[in-house]
Amino acid sequence: MLMVTLPGIATARSVIVERFSRALGGDGGPPFDLAPFEGPPGDPGLIGPGSVTWQVHADLPSMLVGGFAALILQTLHPLAMAGVADHSNFREDPTGRLQRTGEFVVTTTFANTEHSERMIEAVKRVHDRVVGIAPDGRRYEANDPDLLTWVHTAEVACFLRAYRRFSGHRLNRRQCDRYFDEVAVVAEKLGARSVPKSYSEMRAYFRRIQPELMASGQAIETVAFIMGAAPPQQPERAAYELLLRAAIGIVPGWARAMLGLEHAWLADVWSRPAMFAAATSLKLALGPAEAVTAAHRRTRARTP
Repeated sequence: MLMVTLPGIATARSVIVERFSRALGGDGGPPFDLAPFEGPPGDPGLIGPGSVTWQVHADLPSMLVGGFAALILQTLHPLAMAGVADHSNFREDPTGRLQRTGEFVVTTTFANTEHSERMIEAVKRVHDRVVGIAPDGRRYEANDPDLLTWVHTAEVACFLRAYRRFSGHRLNRRQCDRYFDEVAVVAEKLGARSVPKSYSEMRAYFRRIQPELMASGQAIETVAFIMGAAPPQQPERAAYELLLRAAIGIVPGWARAMLGLEHAWLADVWSRPAMFAAATSLKLALGPAEAVTAAHRRTRARTP
């Protein structure tokens, strides 16, 4: 593409990538291994091209905002929160979980079928070790089917809401239904059950589970930590705070109220247009992700 061959723009592109990576607490990390996205020819992966999921998950700025929102929303489940508190190093690496979730989502969406399934099995093995006793005395297991459904539904609901708000593209109700139906395959392969497969099922699920949710001490502490984890230097600090404010704006109102974030709609007045402008600029600067481009080439390629 022209945008990556012009030296000045290529330099700006690298600066933007570096700043957003630092804003998320990372150093850029090792480059993505593109092999699972490039072949074998014709392999559609778990979901495949032409899906609403490929459209939504290819929009990096929306996925960043949605990922932050999901982290905040997920704290409300006391068993999920206990697992994070007991088994995560979020204090030393506050956005590491967001980055790992991003890698999992990109892989299971765009990589070939075999690699996607290997990724899912690897996550299940990690989950086998995430067990313990929550502060309320209940035992938790990360591979609990109901807990997996909560984590999945919170994530994809936030991804979709962020896409609809910040991508600049409209999705009708039928497309939203398709999205939930398509991404359910990943959750079910992880072991989730009764996964919402439409927009209305997602809303019903949240109504049904709300009595099980609470703003525990761990949840309040974790959200406060996330909100105060911005890098000290500018402009990375401004980028982090913009992403965070945009994320809080798409957390469901009932969840914001439980976490004491009712005032967040005021921040959304300025963060929404600012994030939309930043998202548009970021997409123009970065262009399509290499993994997404490789996946499209793979699925269009003819088998030998």
